[in-house]
Amino acid sequence: MAETKDRKVTILYYDITSLELNHEVALFPQKDGGRVIISDEFKKNKSIIAVCDGEITILNKIGDRVDD
Repeated sequence: MAETKDRKVTILYYDITSLELNHEVALFPQKDGGRVIISDEFKKNKSIIAVCDGEITILNKIGDRVDD
């Protein structure tokens, strides 16, 4: 049996109850081919837009800017 490995990803998603664009950085198990397995519990009330490798910094979401 293959050993399960965790992978750090950033997930961009819409909250379907508020239509707000959000992101979350988390560790998820990955398959041998490299695809992460996102649980149904995490997907609940979300529409996933993108899964990005590693931790990324969001500079701009729908016109918002992060001030330094």
